[in-house]
Amino acid sequence: MPAVDIGQRFDFSTLQPDLILDALQHYGLDVSSGLLALNSYENRVYQFNAYRNAAVRPEKMVVKFYRPQRWTSAQIQEEHQFAFELAAAEIPVVAPLLFAGESLLGYQGFYFAVFPSRGGRTLEIDNDDQLAMLGRFLGRMHQVGRKHVFTERPELSVQSHLQHSQQVLAELELIPGYLRPAFDSALQQVIAEATRQYQPKKLIRLHGDCHAGNLFYTGESPFFVDLDDCRSGPAMQDIWMMLSGDRRQQRETLELMLEEYEQYCDFDPAELKLIEPLRAMRMIHYMAWLARRWQDQAFVMNFPWFATDKYWEQQCLALKEQLALLQQPPLSLVPDY
Repeated sequence: MPAVDIGQRFDFSTLQPDLILDALQHYGLDVSSGLLALNSYENRVYQFNAYRNAAVRPEKMVVKFYRPQRWTSAQIQEEHQFAFELAAAEIPVVAPLLFAGESLLGYQGFYFAVFPSRGGRTLEIDNDDQLAMLGRFLGRMHQVGRKHVFTERPELSVQSHLQHSQQVLAELELIPGYLRPAFDSALQQVIAEATRQYQPKKLIRLHGDCHAGNLFYTGESPFFVDLDDCRSGPAMQDIWMMLSGDRRQQRETLELMLEEYEQYCDFDPAELKLIEPLRAMRMIHYMAWLARRWQDQAFVMNFPWFATDKYWEQQCLALKEQLALLQQPPLSLVPDY
């Protein structure tokens, strides 16, 4: 890995097109097209065509510049190693390309990686056939994920998703003063109840952010384009975001997915009680994530509603509704009568 000094820069203000092209040229990629910015807020991602290793025809590729200060080089390399391990097991995930044996590249203070471009359709979570395929896909992925442990990537924990998020939100000036007491009270109650309930027995290597927007479908299988949020956590973290509707609908979706999932990986029914704590953790972490990134103008432009009173009124209500869900019996695979 080349020595890279990422310094203290937090944003992408110096990541201009010339620097991107120079970085790619530095690693032997002769770009033959323009740079097409892809939808990514956390990192900066561009699609392009380039000749590699004196190839006769250009290849379509994607370059991802990692947000400075988010991950260490060791954490990114562990992400890449997980992708290589999955690919070796013929599990569909887009792994980074190697340059002189390295997948994590550095240039002018940035870490980046280059991937083959792979297109697909968005997974339809109301399509039973696709949900069944997703169940098999996640079962195979978790089968590999259980073989080793992450030593550098973080754990999905109460501290990372609730306590740290609460500290960020406590200092956020965007929350209107008239709403602050009610918001803080609801937030504290949800955190207390989610903390009490989130007691996972087993942590495995996960995708970590498995929702429909991160899943694509080619007709043969779902696939992930990368593992940017991979971390250690309970298997349920990669399953619960596919559940929607009332309890009956959620149970039916869960039964469908787990029947296929368990062809490859055992599932502990005790993890059903983690669904609502995990939902609460994601909700609170998402608010804090936007708050942490608010100095990035890309967030200000794309999430303008975050600075409105209406948004925070809605979040206060959502927290109260989530508290009610946490206080209900956990979802069961046995029908409610």
